[in-house]
Amino acid sequence: MDKERYEQLRLGERGAMISIAAYICLSIIKLLIGFSAQSEALKADGFNNLTDIIASIAVWIGLRMSQKPPDEDHPYGHWKAENIASLVASFIMVAVGLNVLHKAVVSIFSDELVVPDMLAAWTGLLCAIVMYFVYRYNKALSQRVKSQSVLAAAKDNLSDAWVSIGAAIGIIGSQFQLPWLDPLAAIIVGLLICKTAYDIFYDSSHQLTDGFDEQLIEEYKESILNTTGVAGIKDIRARNYGNNTVVDIIIVVNENLNIRTAHDISSKVEEKLISEYDVYNVHVHVEPS
Repeated sequence: MDKERYEQLRLGERGAMISIAAYICLSIIKLLIGFSAQSEALKADGFNNLTDIIASIAVWIGLRMSQKPPDEDHPYGHWKAENIASLVASFIMVAVGLNVLHKAVVSIFSDELVVPDMLAAWTGLLCAIVMYFVYRYNKALSQRVKSQSVLAAAKDNLSDAWVSIGAAIGIIGSQFQLPWLDPLAAIIVGLLICKTAYDIFYDSSHQLTDGFDEQLIEEYKESILNTTGVAGIKDIRARNYGNNTVVDIIIVVNENLNIRTAHDISSKVEEKLISEYDVYNVHVHVEPS
């Protein structure tokens, strides 16, 4: 099981590396054209991609660290390094998002608003198409390897595609004697960066503080109660270690059963959760009714 999970993490690295390569290329193109075409929106989009490079590197490092086997200091392994990487990425993104917002607000109230060249708009649209395909790849990969950090990267990819489209719309609108639309688009870009950062922060911190989907807990309960021999459930808890789910449960069985029969029932509960919900580990405690 562990070997398979570590292999999934190695596959997850591909998504991070593809994102890094795409962001490096796109940020260079956007910043060069953004400055030459005098487009605040495209420059903001380019700076956004610079943060995405750092965030993707953080995700890649997290995936690498998660592959370290358990040791004396980490008897449960290093799975949570993946969540920490996503958390760090969110901090980087919100810092740049606020910086983009500040520059855009200053620009919109400037006395010298410049109408950017249409080349900036075409650049934004082309980059949006590229990022959409990167998003599709990373989303499919995250579902395949069940990785929270790769899914966070995919969400960021989609957000970047929308950001580029928004920048292009602002640039096109500024051509119709509305030059303030370009910095306004930059403000929207900054807000989208901060929104994406918050979403990633929320998901990562929720898992790091052992938060878990209540609906999924109810599904676990229903499945366990349908297991032959289980008379009831006294307590059930679940948490995540990276992309791995661990469940602790206390089941109630008939008090007249012998130890081996009670053990067999607990084994059935373990096997059911692992096979039906891909739970990584299940701890079952048995109590008499």
